[in-house]
Amino acid sequence: MSTIPAQRLSALRPASLTQAGTRPSGSCPECGSDRVTALTMTLTDGTPVDFASCHECEHRHWTHEGQMLAFADVINRATKQRAS
Repeated sequence: MSTIPAQRLSALRPASLTQAGTRPSGSCPECGSDRVTALTMTLTDGTPVDFASCHECEHRHWTHEGQMLAFADVINRATKQRAS
């Protein structure tokens, strides 16, 4: 009988983006709710960001190194540049 590697075991368990303690950001900066879905991602230009979306007021925001990014900045960083 073969065993399942530990890294595959975690993939077999249901995942949740809303579990307490797994969020990169705590509460919503707009309404203060702690019902926030948050995840860490890397934008197209390589910038690591934390994204959060509030379940109460639907406010969304991105932060990089603790600083909130403007939506236009996120779009610019996430847009793939065309080769000349």
